[in-house]
Amino acid sequence: TELEFLGDSFIKTCIDEAHKARVPMVIHLDHGGKFEEILRAIRCGFTSVMIDASHMSYEDNIAITKKVVEVAKVSDVSVEAELGTIGTTGDSYEGGSDIIYTDPKQAKDFIDKTGIDSLAVAIGTAHGIYPKDMKPELKLDLLKEIRDTVDVPLVLHGGSSNPDKEIAESVKIGISKINISSDIKFAFYKKYREVLAENPKWIEPNAIEPPCIDALKEVAKFKMSLFNDIGKADLY
Repeated sequence: TELEFLGDSFIKTCIDEAHKARVPMVIHLDHGGKFEEILRAIRCGFTSVMIDASHMSYEDNIAITKKVVEVAKVSDVSVEAELGTIGTTGDSYEGGSDIIYTDPKQAKDFIDKTGIDSLAVAIGTAHGIYPKDMKPELKLDLLKEIRDTVDVPLVLHGGSSNPDKEIAESVKIGISKINISSDIKFAFYKKYREVLAENPKWIEPNAIEPPCIDALKEVAKFKMSLFNDIGKADLY
């Protein structure tokens, strides 16, 4: 949805900024739902793609994921897939449904048959910001079982709004990548609304957006610390 809105030219800007960064960067397509979307992303210069066919049957998920891996490997693009389904809080474009937890044995079979580089697991998270009456809870014992069963990096989607203690523990157990898009967007647009309320006549982005970017950065810095990411660039 976001790629359709922004267009291919936006990706060129992202790639340019990634090359300027002081730390290693990837350009990742999240939740690609169709094979054609994956091809478009590779053509645009994405270095990593996700094919999310978790809503399909197990056999169909294997088939399309294997097809994506075959194409992506030619371009040295890494592939993430999802097994089980992530929930949704109803305020995210990333989709989701009722949570279907990832089965560890099935996860190993899926990896062996597809050749994916990383696996998004369903252990109790949901896309979006959780409403006040919804309490997220990660099944950390299930994560441990999956970690002991498979040997590819594990991804946690829907990581926004989860208790910090649980997220930190999931990293210690073996989560290698966490998606926190909603937390980042929430911080940016919360500040955006405040700035506009205080300055209703402002119309210039270069006046409105800097404090919003600063608010986003503070959340990013906190999450980097929570995920034990500080100083890891030297490992690449």
